[in-house]
Amino acid sequence: MSDDTTLSPVTVRYAEGQHTEGPTDAGIAVITMDDGKANALGHDLLGALLGALDEVEASGADAVVITGRPGRFSAGFDLSVMNAGGTGPQEMLAAGVEVFLRIYQFPRPVVVACTGHAIAAGAIILMSSDIRVGTAGEFKIGMPELTIGMPLPFFATELMRDRLSKRHVARATLGQMYDPETAVDVGYLDEVVDADDLVDTAVAHARIAGAVGRGAMKRTRVTTRGAIADAVRSGLADDLSHFVVES
Repeated sequence: MSDDTTLSPVTVRYAEGQHTEGPTDAGIAVITMDDGKANALGHDLLGALLGALDEVEASGADAVVITGRPGRFSAGFDLSVMNAGGTGPQEMLAAGVEVFLRIYQFPRPVVVACTGHAIAAGAIILMSSDIRVGTAGEFKIGMPELTIGMPLPFFATELMRDRLSKRHVARATLGQMYDPETAVDVGYLDEVVDADDLVDTAVAHARIAGAVGRGAMKRTRVTTRGAIADAVRSGLADDLSHFVVES
């Protein structure tokens, strides 16, 4: 995937040399989302991101960093699909949940280098990962669904309850948006650095986190996140049946 991605909205590179003969120590993988626009999560970007995660797992990388394009980590789900009606929104949300849970239960540590705005599904990727490094600047992070006529789905509220500060969950569900520094207190981010230091800082965190044992990590994913992931999967059909976009 890394050698032939000129048209892909997602690319993969390795901070240490990639080995190609089966799963081996490939160092730190860096997945970059860049659709040339707002990194809206439509079917193409979601599919490419899922494929990138599969590649990284197969590579044997110690940890993975997920980043975006300058100023825009992700604007959330593709609103053109949302507004088109039919089954499109539900199908896109189902694909999104597959990606979120893949990150949430990924067998190696996941660090996000949040390059700017992280809105709605973009913020869900933050909550699905382990360590979140944000970019200083005039950016917005949060879950504004209620303010634009969309209900918060169960998979989103479960991750909000799991990852956000209890002091902020209620306000966050009402659509409050936050600057990066405040997002640290809320729980969307863990720290904020200058843009020039963002990816290097994220990779440094990934190198430390990537030293954890593989078997221990897999088991810990079950003990810390398995119940929530199972609840999201079992409730997904009902969740999607209640999802509507108000005009």
